Amino acid sequence: MLRTDLAERGPSQAWRVSVGSAAVLGLCAVQMDATPTTAYLMLGERCARRCTFCTQARDSQASSALLSRVTWPPFRQEEILQGIAAAFAQGQLQRACFQVTVSPQYIRRAEEAIRAVSAACPIPISVSIAVRSLAEVERLLAAGAERVTLALDAASARIAAQAKPGLDWERARQFLYAAAERYPGHIGTHLIAGLGETDQELLSCLADLYDHGLMVGLFAFTPIPGTPMAHHPPPDIIRYRALQAARWLLAQGLVNARALRYDEAGRLIGLGLTKGEMARLLEGGEAFRTAGCAGCNRPYYNERPGGVLYNYPRPLTPKENAREIGALLERGFP
Repeated sequence: MLRTDLAERGPSQAWRVSVGSAAVLGLCAVQMDATPTTAYLMLGERCARRCTFCTQARDSQASSALLSRVTWPPFRQEEILQGIAAAFAQGQLQRACFQVTVSPQYIRRAEEAIRAVSAACPIPISVSIAVRSLAEVERLLAAGAERVTLALDAASARIAAQAKPGLDWERARQFLYAAAERYPGHIGTHLIAGLGETDQELLSCLADLYDHGLMVGLFAFTPIPGTPMAHHPPPDIIRYRALQAARWLLAQGLVNARALRYDEAGRLIGLGLTKGEMARLLEGGEAFRTAGCAGCNRPYYNERPGGVLYNYPRPLTPKENAREIGALLERGFP
């Protein structure tokens, strides 16, 4: 049951917590086959932005208790801080991460929340937020954030016009580059595969982000009832595996973006490796796990328990990894 009694008391007295994180913090009982290694926390009310895939967007008819397909019930700030400190001390958590909607006083509230967690324990803190200036980035880092994540989401201006109305995509990308230059190692972003982009658009954007020193989290588009993109399909899983493999190889410096090959439609058809090289480089399975900040595994953010795992929230078994690599090779890579 959602804690609507707390939500009604006002945003200063309650934070929202992903239901899996709440279980780790001892705030509720939930059966899980993959446990979050990050405490995922949300600040703010319905977002002022209009992202067509987002449950929190102002045009969304989805429940405001959702972000992606995850439920985020509210709990008292004091309970959350105690739970984070205990779970971090016991090695159950590696990070705390705030998702912040564009709502009244959201920068100030994020600063206050970051300071509160920093005072409770020395857990690394990330904050995913829409900032308007480098001065606001500075304020968040000074409050105690280890990383500030500015979600680009769309891989090109063409896709942003459809999925993130009102966003000046090129300006947002240049701001990311400026922030990464000013605060190296402390700036990240997200890209979503499946919004309608080509492989070439996504991987070209990704390579540029890496070249500018950004940390990049990759997610699969997830259709949620009540959002404008509710009937848009998620990406084909084999296509997503290919993008994951390319992302990881680029991030590790094991392939160069110029070596990637595409067909006339912008579909990835080669990684510039032999089959043996690809199988050897991907054998550890890291490529297919959740990508993002250290300690972030986001269980079932993109998928339902028991269904296809787009981002594995745990190490793959040898059998799972052999299956994923085999599927790529069958597709015709490299």
